[in-house]
Amino acid sequence: MRGDARRAAAPGADRLPGRPPWILLLPALAGLAFLVLPLLGLLVRAPWSTLGTRLMEPQVLDALRLSLVSATLATCLCLLLGVPLAWTLARVRFPGVRLVRALVTVPLVLPPVVGGVALLLVLGRRGLIGGWLDSTFGITFPFTTAGVVLAETFVAMPFLVISVEGALRAADLRYEEAAATLGAGRWTVFRRVTLPLVAPGVAAGAVLCWARALGEFGATITFAGNFPGRTQTMPLAVYLALETDPQAAIVLSIVLLAVSVVVLAALRGRWMDTSK
Repeated sequence: MRGDARRAAAPGADRLPGRPPWILLLPALAGLAFLVLPLLGLLVRAPWSTLGTRLMEPQVLDALRLSLVSATLATCLCLLLGVPLAWTLARVRFPGVRLVRALVTVPLVLPPVVGGVALLLVLGRRGLIGGWLDSTFGITFPFTTAGVVLAETFVAMPFLVISVEGALRAADLRYEEAAATLGAGRWTVFRRVTLPLVAPGVAAGAVLCWARALGEFGATITFAGNFPGRTQTMPLAVYLALETDPQAAIVLSIVLLAVSVVVLAALRGRWMDTSK
């Protein structure tokens, strides 16, 4: 009878109370207001009547173009390097794999300015690798558009690696094993079986990677500088416009906000909708 009582009480235990306690509801509403009100203030103070004109200004168009191009190139570089890295972390057993995984995720918690300083120490003209590149091939990355791409790649790649590694770990290995038993080589299995299986994870990671690269500020301004038309991306243009033209800063901020909303809406079915 005691067991029957427990089973009878189980369905009721799973039901949530109809009215949430005020001691939780009030902080929740305060947290929501804290997150939403700044965005609402941005929309309220936006110069909607001159928005189109300001978006067509040369400095705004240059920053927008550079941001889109550099974020796309950084995402391509992250895909080229990050997918094999995620596959290695998910499928290859080697000593120190946990340490390598931790190092891969360090840029997620590292202050972006520190990342920019680290890039300077490695790829700068007097850096560990940059000095050799400059003296041997005449290649320099700091304060160039290529430097913007490298800075964005450094801070954005962990998003891709984490997403793809999670997809690889969740994929059913039986499909790959079946392809191998049918005579497919390792590269064929990876290209024809593994990649299609984890394609949603790769797509989600690429979108997150692109959005993170688009909004990068600290590492970019430290490693690449803030030169209009060459290294000044939209976040840097917002920072500069706050001192000279606040209305332009608001316009650029709205563009970045719109991109963020689109990215979250596109990924909602992937990792935000937990009702299913």
